[in-house]
Amino acid sequence: MFQESPRAPTNAGVHRAAAKIAAILPPTPLLPVEIGGVKCWVKAESLQPIGAFKIRGAWHRLNDLTAEERARGVVGVSSGNHAQGVAWAARKLGIAATIVMPRDAPQMKLEATRALGAEVVLYERPGEDRDAVANRLCAETGAVLVHAYADPWVIEGQGSAGIEIAAQLGRHPSTIVACCGGGGLSAGLALACPAARIVPVEPEGWDDMARSLAAGEILPVGPNPPPTACDALQTPVTAPVNFAVLHGRAEPGIAVSEFEVRQAQRFAFARLKLVLEPGGAAALAACLAGKVALDADTIIMLTGGNVDPAAFAQVLTSPN
Repeated sequence: MFQESPRAPTNAGVHRAAAKIAAILPPTPLLPVEIGGVKCWVKAESLQPIGAFKIRGAWHRLNDLTAEERARGVVGVSSGNHAQGVAWAARKLGIAATIVMPRDAPQMKLEATRALGAEVVLYERPGEDRDAVANRLCAETGAVLVHAYADPWVIEGQGSAGIEIAAQLGRHPSTIVACCGGGGLSAGLALACPAARIVPVEPEGWDDMARSLAAGEILPVGPNPPPTACDALQTPVTAPVNFAVLHGRAEPGIAVSEFEVRQAQRFAFARLKLVLEPGGAAALAACLAGKVALDADTIIMLTGGNVDPAAFAQVLTSPN
């Protein structure tokens, strides 16, 4: 399913990625928040130019391509946020980009990806294997695959958020609670902040990372996973490169319900004046639900804000 990783991601790679990203993007805010009487912090990655942290990994990966690789173009796989990150970086670097996206991806994410100049190839979810579609396109065109999480450069790029956090906090964080799909962000943060407790959070029924960490081996989601509004976190299985970083390093994973996610979206809007998409609110949802022990050096990742306006309005006005 996954291409073999050409190398392992490293702490040094995360620092290199952070320097590259700092040269083109300002740090996203680290904001104080009080939950259950405990004052801690949120990292507002929802305020990135593309509305999500995925811009980090995409920039580090594409910026490191050789001139010959850039000429061949890139192929990405994404439900929308990585798609926009790759498209944004590709446009800035003058690289042709094709993104494999699910047909049921939020319309605004599809439109935003196309608006950034990328070609979008749709696949059926469930039913088709997006990685197989992407690998076929790469074989046909010679393009470079830029995977959403199973890529050492992408992992290092996502970890650059951890370098920012330590600088903004003025000390090392004790705990980082991260929304988790394939584990690119969790793995990058683990490398960036080796002393911090890393807590991955997934939607109920899509907890392949939690299952894998508990079993000590890579396991997919269970059969017939339920529908979820967290489209950004619907990954069926993590990859060896991510699991190698997180196994024995991350805390046991936590799952959150759809109701808890909606509660977190409402909290962020009311208390922080931030718009979060469902997948971007998962880590906050776990903390609000009392599923994570918090302290003054806890960081909660708010990973994305690309939500359909009508869907978000319904969340805000719904009684549950």
